[in-house]
Amino acid sequence: MSRMTHDRSAGLVETARALADGTVTARALVERTLARIEAGQGSLNAFRIVRAEAALAEADAADKELAAGVRKPLLGVPVAVKDDMDVAGEPTAFGCQGEFPPVAEDGEAVRRLRAAGAIVIGKTNTCEFGQWPFTEGPAFGATRNPWNADHTPGGSSGGSAAAVAAGLVPAALGSDGAGSVRIPASWTHLIGIKPQRGRISTWPRGESFQGITVNGTLARTVADAALLLDAASGNHALDPHRPPSVDASGAARRDPGRLRIALALKPPFTALPARLDPQVRAKVVQLAERLAALGHTVEEADPPYGQIGLTFIPRATVGLAERVGEAPFPALLDRRTRDAARLGRLLGGAPLRAARRAEAVLHRRIGAFFTSYDVVLAPTTAAPPPRVGSMLPLGGFATDRAMIAACPYAWPWNVLGWPGVNVPAGFVDGGLPVGAQLLGPANSEPLLISLAAQLEAELRWHEAWPPLRLDADSSAA
Repeated sequence: MSRMTHDRSAGLVETARALADGTVTARALVERTLARIEAGQGSLNAFRIVRAEAALAEADAADKELAAGVRKPLLGVPVAVKDDMDVAGEPTAFGCQGEFPPVAEDGEAVRRLRAAGAIVIGKTNTCEFGQWPFTEGPAFGATRNPWNADHTPGGSSGGSAAAVAAGLVPAALGSDGAGSVRIPASWTHLIGIKPQRGRISTWPRGESFQGITVNGTLARTVADAALLLDAASGNHALDPHRPPSVDASGAARRDPGRLRIALALKPPFTALPARLDPQVRAKVVQLAERLAALGHTVEEADPPYGQIGLTFIPRATVGLAERVGEAPFPALLDRRTRDAARLGRLLGGAPLRAARRAEAVLHRRIGAFFTSYDVVLAPTTAAPPPRVGSMLPLGGFATDRAMIAACPYAWPWNVLGWPGVNVPAGFVDGGLPVGAQLLGPANSEPLLISLAAQLEAELRWHEAWPPLRLDADSSAA
């Protein structure tokens, strides 16, 4: 048998190829994936729902298709999705307490994954309505970082990040409304792609959180993240945002050419103080130096953000208020959630309309920056991952202060709706991972992915594994 039958380190591309070659069966893969998830649930707590019975049945169906010569990009490959995405027959609790009813239909992103042949092994943990850069709460406990279990994997796609980083699944979908794919990717040493708004549908919502939240991919390699992006991309007929299609996998195999790169170390406008940790700064600067050694022109320059934060708050809080208004158990929600939703209800008229109108102005102003530069390189976070529990008991204002201090860099690209890719930048004290963002203008995923792949070929970051890593063979013992 090939090593794929027992190797936890195989990625999405390699797994799909082995299935197509017949060197492993979908049934065997799913059985081992379920064993790893079960072994890791006590220590990592990455999953809210595991679809064991359904996934095994889907694996058997995939094996029949494979035997009949059917070929699809992800046929028989187990992947995970964040628990803000609808999977038919499963509840969508989105980090909230309570018993939620099963939904009737797959969301569009999940439907497209299934059409590509993927098996959705389960739904990963996320904080309540995806608001915070940690993945904890009374609904499910704390999800932990495979690199150091005393620390959070980040949020809000922390369950997806932990599952991929530990090798439970080769790749997973997350969502990103203020960095919620990129932040946990940076804190777990992964590739995290936040694509162009509308690239991966958020249907049954045409827009999620007033357009700031998009679905994205988490994987250990650029090629794996790109393959999942290609498989999940596409639109529902009623989607309001329908960007032109891109070939992400093809981009991962192309040289990016010589680029003009702006190293942007200054935090964007925030109402509260934010300071870049010196260790994180040093790692991002090292990455900039590596890019310069690869032949790119790199110079320090900050995009003209202005007071972009004033446009983010109405969209984020109004979007939250919409979710809270639909919540079946509002009394069980975190007080911070209820307070933020109250603010959102106040901002839902003229402030929201002004914030939405400002996007076009921001596109023109920040878009002009890309006449001088091709890509922005910025820290993904200002600090390493915090300890588990450090933000959970805080009040609303204290939580905001802690979030902005740790994560002031990611959210402007959610306002713009443009692509960004987290790449690993190395490790700081305590063996904690940190990352950097490659940011571009509208529909620039191919350029960012090509540049990330070039860096990956040099730095080989995917060869590093966390200590909290579970082997199917040992977990089954």
